[in-house]
Amino acid sequence: MTAIKGSVVLVTGGSRGIGKSLVEEAYTRGAEKVYATARDPRTVTHPDAVPLPLEVGDPASVAALAETAQDVTVLINNAGIATGARFLTSPLGDIRREFEINYYGPLLVARAFVPVIERNGGGHILNVHSALSWLADGSSYSSTKAALWSQTNSLRLELQPRGIGVTGLHMAYVDTDMTAGIEGPKANAHDIAAAALEGIETGAHEVLGDDITRWVKSALSGDVAEMYQQLAQ
Repeated sequence: MTAIKGSVVLVTGGSRGIGKSLVEEAYTRGAEKVYATARDPRTVTHPDAVPLPLEVGDPASVAALAETAQDVTVLINNAGIATGARFLTSPLGDIRREFEINYYGPLLVARAFVPVIERNGGGHILNVHSALSWLADGSSYSSTKAALWSQTNSLRLELQPRGIGVTGLHMAYVDTDMTAGIEGPKANAHDIAAAALEGIETGAHEVLGDDITRWVKSALSGDVAEMYQQLAQ
């Protein structure tokens, strides 16, 4: 378990949406310092946050970030993209780009910051997943999140004996700019951020942020057709 109070937190994609709420919640819980990354750090608006540039899929950018933020004890891999790419019709480049950002990006950042967190006495990593880690929707985005879920599970096993806890955050639609054009129930970003940091502080392996996500996770043990009604027709 890692207390947020007094910790040094780094949030990738910390300028808007869930990332912005995670930055705010970290300060609410007493973080000593919060680094917030963005492609353009000028978009980070929190008055106390330390804005830093990051291209999450660029190894050189990740290395520069780790060299700058040497005091981090809590890493939150939040940055991600959704291109809407479909497996059979979209350019393969769009699918590869989603994997570069959503799967390889968090891996690059984790590899860069594990030594940092270890030198600082241990800490925590939180990876932001999705209910689509477990529910395919025909997009490559859901596959990137499924792959990240597996990566998170592996990192948890490898890092536990090294004094670093690992939590996976899963949720369905959240009321952010990314989902502005989507109809349906949406969770509040601040509620998701609060649940995520509570999960870090309690040492939770996974945080299921809403009822939809809890249903999807519970349905994994059933027949595939129970999750995909079109298969039962």
